[in-house]
Amino acid sequence: MKQIDDLVRGAVAYEDGLDLLAVAPAAEVDPALFGALADAVARLVRGGWQPAELHRAVVRRGGTDRPLLAAALVDAIAALLRGYARRSVDERWLAQADELGAAVWWSADASYVSELTARRRLDRISVVDDLLGLLVVLRALHPIEVLVPPPGSALVPSTKASAVDSRLLDKVRALLAKAESTGYPAEAETYTAKAQELIARHAIDEALLAGRDGAGADVVPFARRIGVDHPYENEKASLLDAVAEANRCHTVWSPDYGFATVFGFDADIDAVDLLYTSLLVQAGRAMAKAEPPGGKAGRARLKTFRQSFLVAYAVRIGERLARATELAIEEAAAASDLLPVLRSRDEQVRETMAKIFPRTVRGRGSRVDSLEGWESGREAADRAILN
Repeated sequence: MKQIDDLVRGAVAYEDGLDLLAVAPAAEVDPALFGALADAVARLVRGGWQPAELHRAVVRRGGTDRPLLAAALVDAIAALLRGYARRSVDERWLAQADELGAAVWWSADASYVSELTARRRLDRISVVDDLLGLLVVLRALHPIEVLVPPPGSALVPSTKASAVDSRLLDKVRALLAKAESTGYPAEAETYTAKAQELIARHAIDEALLAGRDGAGADVVPFARRIGVDHPYENEKASLLDAVAEANRCHTVWSPDYGFATVFGFDADIDAVDLLYTSLLVQAGRAMAKAEPPGGKAGRARLKTFRQSFLVAYAVRIGERLARATELAIEEAAAASDLLPVLRSRDEQVRETMAKIFPRTVRGRGSRVDSLEGWESGREAADRAILN
């Protein structure tokens, strides 16, 4: 329907276009609106977007005060999957859709808008407004790197590294949960240290196994996009980079979309994801305890404190994790040929990153304008990460 396309492209003023659609016959508008939504999602999926990434982008750009945008996106993903047998869709792509709860609940595409209106107990114009808003958000998204084959692509045998053993993951999650919940810094350090120890030992064992007599030769590095939420995205991205580097991974930060692409072997990326998430929680809790009072008079001071805190936290985390990694490698290397294996794996990771991102730009570091925040951040990192 031309009116929908004109509105989404910005050829007509949004309110004017919405008024035209409001008086147009619903029998013409509703099927066209759902068709435009399905086409937009299909275009982005072919362009490399995965379900969780699309959902995050819509929430980020559409606002948390418009929950219907995210819900309609999930419905469009369900409509897309309807055309494929589950066994023909990559398991990682399918897992994301399942986690979002993507399922076809409406009786016919032509009646989707009216059924959604009844289901949400809203007036039709509000629903049409939100669906148009979703289309505007989706139109602003551009193709990104294809990391997981989208539905409809020829599936290839999986050559990614094996993920961390589920029992080990359960132990690590339990330790990090205790580190996040305790109010005593010494306990948090102990729990986090034990989690890092388990992860490091597993990663070294896996590297040695893969390098022994050519075992694991079919295993290749992988990439995963990890969301970085605002506020203070750049500082949080620095923390993610510090954790990734200490765990033999490399990152590319995409601030426009609010995610970083982490390159590494799958078990290492799992470790990065877990540790980063936990450390972010610990940093937030420590920052809340140490920060100066807010209010209008202290708003600028509070912002610079938080930025400086997170910069210092990321720097100190990087220093301590790097040292911990060095000690673990030195201990294992004394009894094995670990170092050549690690060098080879690092070269593979860098080659994979160069293929997907042939040109990258080194980001600018964040400014530190609060000595109070810097010192508090380093102290918090000392408490959060192993010695």
